[in-house]
Amino acid sequence: MTNSTPASTEAERSASAPHSRASRESLEELGVSAEQGLDAAEAKKRLEEAGPNVLARDSRGGILRILWRQLNDPLMYVLLGSGTLAVLLGKGADSIVVFAVVVLNTIIGFMQEYRATRAIDALMDMVPDEVTVLRDGSWTSVSSDEIVPGDVVALASGDKVPADARLVEVRGLQIDEAALTGESVPVSKHEDPVPEDAPVADRRSMAYGGTLVSYGSATAVVTATGMETELGRISSMLDEATGTETPLTRQISTVSKWITVAIAAVAVMLLLVGLLRGYPLVDAAFASITLAVAAIPEGLPAVITIALAIGVQRMARRKAVVRRLPAAETLGSTTVICTDKTGTLTRGEMTARSLWTPASNGGGTSYEIEGVGYAPEGELGRGGEHLEELPGDLRELLLAGVLASDASLVRDGGEWRVEGDPTEDALVVAARKAGLDEREAAEEMPRVDSIPFESERQYMATLNEDSTGARKVYIKGAPEVVLERCSLEDGPDPEAVLERVHAMADEGLRVLALAVKEESAPSDELDEVEVEGGFTLLGLVGMLDPPRQEAVEAVAECRWAGITIKMITGDHAATAAAIGRQLGLLDGGGSVLGGKDLDRLSGEEFEEAASRTNIFARVAPEHKLRLVKSLQDRGEVVAMTGDGVNDAPALKQASIGTAMGIAGTDVSKESADIVLTDDNFASMAAAVEEGRRVYDNLVKALAFVLPTSAGQALLIMLGVMFFPVVGGEPLLPVGPTQVLWVNLVVAVALALPLAFEALEPGTMRRSPRDPDAPILDFSLILRTTIIGLLMALSGIGLFLVEYYSQLGAGVPAGLALAEAQTMAVTTVILFQVFYLLECRSLRGSVLEIGLFSNKWIYVGIGAILILQLGFVYLPFMNALFGSAPLGLAAWTEAALAALIVFPVVWIDKWRQRRHSRRKPSEKAG
Repeated sequence: MTNSTPASTEAERSASAPHSRASRESLEELGVSAEQGLDAAEAKKRLEEAGPNVLARDSRGGILRILWRQLNDPLMYVLLGSGTLAVLLGKGADSIVVFAVVVLNTIIGFMQEYRATRAIDALMDMVPDEVTVLRDGSWTSVSSDEIVPGDVVALASGDKVPADARLVEVRGLQIDEAALTGESVPVSKHEDPVPEDAPVADRRSMAYGGTLVSYGSATAVVTATGMETELGRISSMLDEATGTETPLTRQISTVSKWITVAIAAVAVMLLLVGLLRGYPLVDAAFASITLAVAAIPEGLPAVITIALAIGVQRMARRKAVVRRLPAAETLGSTTVICTDKTGTLTRGEMTARSLWTPASNGGGTSYEIEGVGYAPEGELGRGGEHLEELPGDLRELLLAGVLASDASLVRDGGEWRVEGDPTEDALVVAARKAGLDEREAAEEMPRVDSIPFESERQYMATLNEDSTGARKVYIKGAPEVVLERCSLEDGPDPEAVLERVHAMADEGLRVLALAVKEESAPSDELDEVEVEGGFTLLGLVGMLDPPRQEAVEAVAECRWAGITIKMITGDHAATAAAIGRQLGLLDGGGSVLGGKDLDRLSGEEFEEAASRTNIFARVAPEHKLRLVKSLQDRGEVVAMTGDGVNDAPALKQASIGTAMGIAGTDVSKESADIVLTDDNFASMAAAVEEGRRVYDNLVKALAFVLPTSAGQALLIMLGVMFFPVVGGEPLLPVGPTQVLWVNLVVAVALALPLAFEALEPGTMRRSPRDPDAPILDFSLILRTTIIGLLMALSGIGLFLVEYYSQLGAGVPAGLALAEAQTMAVTTVILFQVFYLLECRSLRGSVLEIGLFSNKWIYVGIGAILILQLGFVYLPFMNALFGSAPLGLAAWTEAALAALIVFPVVWIDKWRQRRHSRRKPSEKAG
């Protein structure tokens, strides 16, 4: 199946867009003056035409519709049928238990869906309440929902941008667009037009609604409001993202349908058999109802829900908070993880990694800084050797970095953090690692004046004076801008320096150049004329946001587990490639594809690229969404991680959406199934491991519960087909209330401890399971059939022995029947106890996971034995369930009959292991 091409690509939408035209053209087109703004009457008219500057909310139906969706499920039909049958049998207590399970599952599902509808509502928080706008020639404050196209707005540091706007006048403006584009650092803005096909992340002449002004100020004219903004477009995409049914939900639904059909068919057949054998109609119907009660696994939904809840608690302890229960298992079947880069795979902290100082002979010296993050511990080296002393040229370079920066390093509660621009943070931390303290440097050479960084200048300059009165001007900025101001005499070859810059950029480093010159002018003011030339280049600093070491290990672990990792980021291709190489994502070759590359691909080419490529850079929200859909179309179970508004549609579409708890926006969290509380990819790997354990334990519970229902159904069926009619009433080995006792009390209490089972050996060394493979595979069906048949035959055999021996001893028929049925129930219970021990590992020995690794198994067995003793000996239990006391000999016979489960299951496990060993050679051949 090929993925359909979107109705409009980003390139098509950008045609004739305001970012590609001069600001005066946008003002003219919108019919507004930058000096006067709109008049009140015109603004009111436009508000009526365009509507309020709010994001439309999706109508997802009322409470009753959401409730109906929880009940409209085959498994719920089975449960409702079971409860109804219990009512018809006059067993009010049993029906209450069944309906309680229905109510519990319905409430959980309702709350999950209701919370999910808040995803789009969370977008409302991205828009500010009040905006400074130019109306009738005066600046005034208006509500953000009253902003209209053509309004001239003022933006200042700390403001949220109210709507999409074309910048008219810029004063050192920097905007944090991480939530919208994934850009890891604030973006410098300017007034000049950019190419029509520029992606959102490169439209430096625009300010987009929902982003944050981190530095500087500007005026801008609003070009789009409400649903016409980039934020509104993402809201529409979020509404269109379907969300996918989890493999577990799909498979349980299939199992439920088959169980429903099978029970109905067998019940009808049994009704006919009873009638053919001469049963009265009421007795034949009663027998078929009893079989239905026996065959319905009433406890299964409760076991599944509780097993998932236990898995959720384990994941929470490992920093992954699950918002939707089935997601706990879905992670275990994940085949592809599409992950964001910044803060997830990387530390989210810019770090200087490479330093370079020039030499007059045209060469230069490179230095490396070890140690990542903001902690000042680290080592300075050259060519792999640690430097004991700081060379003079390197000291000057690092000193220039801290003097021409406004950042500082502080200790907060035992943790190091920086205050300032991320780029300047890296310079300050690098200096600390080399032994230079920015506070001491500022005291020795205090700043007299400065020229702050502005995007149109692309540099920052400071004037500093030492204790002797000597003054120096330091400049840092883009290498090509700084080089233009450096003297070429006796200095390095500019071409050689630029080659070094390109080499560092190819490694994914963000490169800054620093230079210095002596200043003899007595003025305390620094102007742009004084920084036009005469500088001496001090060197280059290459920095990046380095990968987390635990993320490197987690990526390797996921790849060992057969999971493909794909990095999808809004950052630059070179940066993405550098991080990807360190993570091993490019070990097998391959290239990095950008958003523009994806726009040029046909549907089939896009799908092939989605499968083949592991790193995507400079992508837009629709690219992320389309990549996820393409992978799902190829049968992949896709987990998506992200933290921004731009990630929300893909998070919702993914099989398992994972948001970041620290850096994540409300929109991304509300769209996700799981939230990582530490924003760390390593927690994602841990959650995958827990997800696999959840699935394994669910299959173990299923393998345990189903034979119980099958065995009891066979008990009833064989009784109806072959047992005599005594005194005008059919003889049955177990009664309806006894069936409910086994199904609802014993089976659930014994199955629940399986949810606590330890991780199977080699769990993260096996490939993900096929999401389309049925949960009831051949081995499980065979196991269910064999165990169910053995359980039924053992129960029937001991029932007959006890019944006729009691009759032979002169015991009244009613009491003989009660004792025989108690014998059958006890045999089934002991059979389950022994079978439970074998279900702790479906293919291996229990010794492989540890005989005492799960103490709850023995707690469950102890509890069941106590309950069964009450069932057998307590008078009120005898009256309620029609049971009777048994002697020690009866218990011994029941235990000996149940022991047959051990050799039978051992043979079945041996068969499965032998079959698994043959598979690789069969595939190879």
